[in-house]
Amino acid sequence: MRVLHFYKTYYPDTWGGIEQVIRQLCVGTSRLGIHNEVLTLTRDSGPRQMEIEGHTVHRMPLAFEIASTGFSFAAIRQLARLAREADVIHYHFPWPFMDLAHFMARIKKPSLVTYHSDIVRQKNLLRVYGPLKRQFLRDVDVIVATSPNYMASSPVLKRFQHKTRTITYGLDKSIYPRPSDSVRQQWRARCGERFFLFVGVLRYYKGLHILLDAMAKLDYPVVIVGAGPIEQELKQHAARLGLTHVLFVGALEEEDKVALLELSYAMVFPSHLRSEAFGISLLEGAMYGKPMISSEIGTGTTYINIDNDTGLVVPPDDAQALGAAMRTLWDNPERAAEMGRRAEARYWELFTAETMARNYAELYRELAG
Repeated sequence: MRVLHFYKTYYPDTWGGIEQVIRQLCVGTSRLGIHNEVLTLTRDSGPRQMEIEGHTVHRMPLAFEIASTGFSFAAIRQLARLAREADVIHYHFPWPFMDLAHFMARIKKPSLVTYHSDIVRQKNLLRVYGPLKRQFLRDVDVIVATSPNYMASSPVLKRFQHKTRTITYGLDKSIYPRPSDSVRQQWRARCGERFFLFVGVLRYYKGLHILLDAMAKLDYPVVIVGAGPIEQELKQHAARLGLTHVLFVGALEEEDKVALLELSYAMVFPSHLRSEAFGISLLEGAMYGKPMISSEIGTGTTYINIDNDTGLVVPPDDAQALGAAMRTLWDNPERAAEMGRRAEARYWELFTAETMARNYAELYRELAG
């Protein structure tokens, strides 16, 4: 069984949530007899083909971008070529060029698309792209929603409900590195004994400006892991507010990230827009037994984090409510610890990579007939 994944970015170029899902999916399904290949775009002049954790990555040069959408005519030719050898094509939405490539490469193989997120911000693009998107979603055989919450709240998925099923994301804790004592000690010395942690790419929908506004009235230590397009803007905002207790540590190696996950007191995840369809780093917090604070935006974040059970859920874009939730956890360590234990139990019940891989492998075999 050969499966070809197609997405705009992948390791080692980028380390975002969808890339992590594809990685975990490839590793997990390979154990079930699936041979995975990933077709992606790159700005790098490095090798065009790489082997990563047992799957092959084909990296085609990015030609140009329009509205943050990468294009590559070489990728269309490569998609057509690789599709001839594949049993199933697995697309990862959203990426408007992907829809175009599907038709230009004349794909006739069984296909599915994991619907990671609605397109939220690019309203002008959506008006132009809408007809192509609908035709693409009509053409694929199966659409996969990543949580029942997103399935219920997405107007696009409601239109295609007859061909949509839900398979949640999953993570494999065993492939995460175990930090050395020296790395743990280094971060403990830098961050202190108790701190809130955010992990993620620093993008507009992550709601970090809301977190910074909340911290203007609180003095709890907060560690922000990640880099991204609004990094400097956020640092300037923190400086204006005089936030000496908020530490930006940039993008980190996995060992350092895991050390901070283990050492942290709680996860804070203030994403306030539906572009945050799930929250992989929020799930990582649950996997490491941390209580969580997130916003109710009708997506998978509230499938991971259950209010007053695994953590606290607040209204979106509400710095006061976010600050109050942080205060509640900080002042009630026993309650916070119990929430963290329930979060980890929910991870093992619903969100392991083994479960995700088994569900996708069954779907691949069903599609391939």
